[in-house]
Amino acid sequence: MKMQCRGRENILCALIMCGGKGERFWPLSTDEKPKQFLKLLGEDTMLQMTVNRLLGLIPIEQIFIVTDSKYVQLVKEQLKNIPSRNIIEEPVGKNTAPCIALSAFIIDRYYKNAIITVVPSDHLIKNEEKFLEVINCGYEFISMNNDAVITIGIKPDRAETGYGYIKYNLRVDEIDPQEIYSVEKFVEKPDLDTAIAYLEEGSYLWNAGMFIWNVNTILKLNEKYLPLNYEMLLEIAVSEEKDFSQVLHSNYERLESISVDYGIMEKAEKIYVIEGDFGWDDVGTWNSVERIRAKDRNGNVSTGETKSIDGKNNILISSNKKIVLVGLSNIFVVESDELIFIGSKDSIKDIKEIKNLVS
Repeated sequence: MKMQCRGRENILCALIMCGGKGERFWPLSTDEKPKQFLKLLGEDTMLQMTVNRLLGLIPIEQIFIVTDSKYVQLVKEQLKNIPSRNIIEEPVGKNTAPCIALSAFIIDRYYKNAIITVVPSDHLIKNEEKFLEVINCGYEFISMNNDAVITIGIKPDRAETGYGYIKYNLRVDEIDPQEIYSVEKFVEKPDLDTAIAYLEEGSYLWNAGMFIWNVNTILKLNEKYLPLNYEMLLEIAVSEEKDFSQVLHSNYERLESISVDYGIMEKAEKIYVIEGDFGWDDVGTWNSVERIRAKDRNGNVSTGETKSIDGKNNILISSNKKIVLVGLSNIFVVESDELIFIGSKDSIKDIKEIKNLVS
């Protein structure tokens, strides 16, 4: 179903952050082709899935991708209809605050006073229509409150220690069918006891790293809270076309690497949250694939040509070769072009360290 933006004065754009390395999906995810460019959950890559769901609300010319320089060609190959101007190059990874500010400057060239929804490229959204309702609600709220910031929080269904949390309090508005609450604070990833307390209290949401704001507001917040970064990014933004690449590479190297949560969101005022009840998963590790994908009657999860005989609760990921597992349970097998990884499922939590040992 194609939704329509109901705001009138502000164009709604999307910014997809697409620069992560996806190390926790090694060995399938590599530095050359990280997880956002892989088909982990279906026939489309994670990036393609993200763009396709946004197209229900935002036309392709208003969707921007910010990615590492070495992934620009991959973006072009996977998104053949996106304008070249909409692929924003990040010369080196500097975390989320710099890439968002750089992108805001560039989007402002084409769409003055735009409202931007920022989303990662590697999330699963099961109810896409509900997701677009939330985005549209945030868009309308920002249209009426230009200096506000909306973040989207996810209601916890378990005591998760791997996510940051958002503490919310008073309801400030309702834009049918969504309620909007003021944010009291952002909190870092908790220990298990604290996560259990958050779950029981009921006024904490997972921080999903999705935001909606006016382009001018996010730039002003950068100027206020990250002034040195802002000055160097402004130099990039106002540089002549012939000098842009040189100034971009020179200045970007010198930026402070900092997340938008720590650099801006934890300090800013007028932060509000909408609960995103649309079947979200951050697809952060192979465990999330086990949560998401269908299991056989023995609890095995598999992709590609695989077979588990007399085994239970296995994860089998085949890219090219057939995998046959006999008489083993709670095993994790991934076959990639470069190697075959076999281990207990308990080893998934150590995948980054294992990669470093064998690289």
